[in-house]
Amino acid sequence: MRTIALVCAAAALTLAGCNTQKPDTHDADIKALNDGEAQWNADWASKDPGKIAAHYADDAVLMVPGMEALNGQAAISDGLKGMVSDPALSLSFHPNKVDVSGDVGYTQGSYKMTMTDPNTHKPMDDHGSYVTTYRRQTDGSWKAVADIATSAVPPPAPAPPEKKKK
Repeated sequence: MRTIALVCAAAALTLAGCNTQKPDTHDADIKALNDGEAQWNADWASKDPGKIAAHYADDAVLMVPGMEALNGQAAISDGLKGMVSDPALSLSFHPNKVDVSGDVGYTQGSYKMTMTDPNTHKPMDDHGSYVTTYRRQTDGSWKAVADIATSAVPPPAPAPPEKKKK
């Protein structure tokens, strides 16, 4: 009888140990993503491609209008160097939706950007929408794994065809 009681107690303790739940970190994770994007805006203002690219995971992809997709943190950092060298460059973005489920989260919002038009060499304004997907890293930090922006500014009209000379 005593053996049965000990076996049952051991089984109950084993099952209780298996039934541990992870703490609910949803609100803290939402705050971390919001705080991360606020820091990312400050890093864009510094025009430091290393600081900007540090927000991306090693296997991230960046897709923005007018550029081929940049795959990987190193390619993103290299791709940003020309962009941040533009004296007219300014970029700000703000999420209007942030959500997290487990180790994956996302932000969705709008951006405003000013940069030098490569054709006219004058500052031009752009604005649009973005979605950034994040993955929790092994150290608990959040890094962007997919960052996609779409401009709301229509592309310029094509140049009219040249008239043939007679």
